[in-house]
Amino acid sequence: MRWFWIDRFAEFKSGSHAVAVKNVSLAEEHLHDHFPGYPIMPGSLMIEGMAQTGGILLGEALGFEKPVVLAKVPKMEFHGWVTPGDTIHYHVHLTDVRPEGGAVQTKAMVGENVVAEGEIVFFCLEPNNFAANGFDQSKFSFSLNLLDVMKIGKAGYPSEPS
Repeated sequence: MRWFWIDRFAEFKSGSHAVAVKNVSLAEEHLHDHFPGYPIMPGSLMIEGMAQTGGILLGEALGFEKPVVLAKVPKMEFHGWVTPGDTIHYHVHLTDVRPEGGAVQTKAMVGENVVAEGEIVFFCLEPNNFAANGFDQSKFSFSLNLLDVMKIGKAGYPSEPS
């Protein structure tokens, strides 16, 4: 995974739902081009934030045995703009969990306003198929390593120093 479109989890209920937070800042380079003079968060990046939240939730529910990738977005509706200074809360609920993949219902909210909502479907990869061909699935899959990145805000040591 090259870019992270969530900053942290506000809530994480294994096998059920999660809420992830994204603080939108004018320091994000993509906002300078989308659109000059009136920066808004691209809808595709909000979908990616919802997918990262859902992919981690599904991967964790399946024990991170296989890499999880976004398969399709069968439905997504956008209801408003997200601008620098806004905080997006991605609310994701697992609706289907299977060994070969799963699905989530999701919505992105800024305050009390729903700015996007829809469905996302995921597929679980067979790691051996890609490793044999030299393919690095870590660039685009939702795995345990991505969940570990969300822990960087914790103070102190992971264990007592020796």
